[in-house]
Amino acid sequence: MTETHLPTNWGRWGDGDQLGTLHLIDAAARRRAAAEVREARHVSLARRSRPVPLTTGLGPVGSPATMPAGVLQAMNFNGARPLAMTDTLVVNTHNAALTHLDAVAHIPVEERVYPGVPVHAAVTPTGVTHGSADPFGEGIVTRGVLLDLAPGGAGLPAGARIGSTDLDAALERAGTTLSAGDAVAVRGGWDTNQPLDQPVPGLDLSAVRWLDEHGVSVYAGDIGDARPAQLPLPMHQVALARLGLPLVDAADLEALAELCEASSRWSFMLVLAPPRITGTTGLVVNPIAIL
Repeated sequence: MTETHLPTNWGRWGDGDQLGTLHLIDAAARRRAAAEVREARHVSLARRSRPVPLTTGLGPVGSPATMPAGVLQAMNFNGARPLAMTDTLVVNTHNAALTHLDAVAHIPVEERVYPGVPVHAAVTPTGVTHGSADPFGEGIVTRGVLLDLAPGGAGLPAGARIGSTDLDAALERAGTTLSAGDAVAVRGGWDTNQPLDQPVPGLDLSAVRWLDEHGVSVYAGDIGDARPAQLPLPMHQVALARLGLPLVDAADLEALAELCEASSRWSFMLVLAPPRITGTTGLVVNPIAIL
């Protein structure tokens, strides 16, 4: 697949579109989601993240991924008798230690963000004016399907590159189908919050084409782009930036895999309800799967 033949949704929903593949989540998709709730059991798909102290030198200044810490915390307490306890959190949203939802403005291509808006018109020093995470604040509810690439609690090899045939096989193992507007949760059995020079598995361009052809509305995964990186980055420079496909990065899918295995079904209602903080390139999120 060449650079000129990459899948794209630029222009599909208009030159000013900010929803991307969220357009595919219609009333039918939400009804499919509701129909998946049979046992009234739920699990979180988010990592647990421990803040690093901001006000002391006792904690590390960066995460194991050699990035700034995912969350820095300052306790607003000076030893006096408080009426309330509060703290201040500094959040580095796009950190592998945090489960987060990427907005379409997060990654530009050719100095433009989805669906072709110049970077200087979309992102300013005071916030994102086009392609921000604002639409996510309305809440996202759709049907989800777990595609477990390493069933039985295993993990993919570090050098694995996931293609369309791998996703076909995982969907067949799940014993279900995908409809346009559904989300996928892709489990590779990996924690990608590792040093940036460590190889990690990821999806290739044929897998992104598969997501596009199946009308996937949201991608949640414990794997995304492989390391070492191969350009264009399939998930961030193609799926997110060209298709407008929101990415839930750094998900923790172990509890979901266990619940699906125990229930003998791999489809569920997916609920995303990030905070309504405007003008951002993404937001920390706690995805909930309900079966």
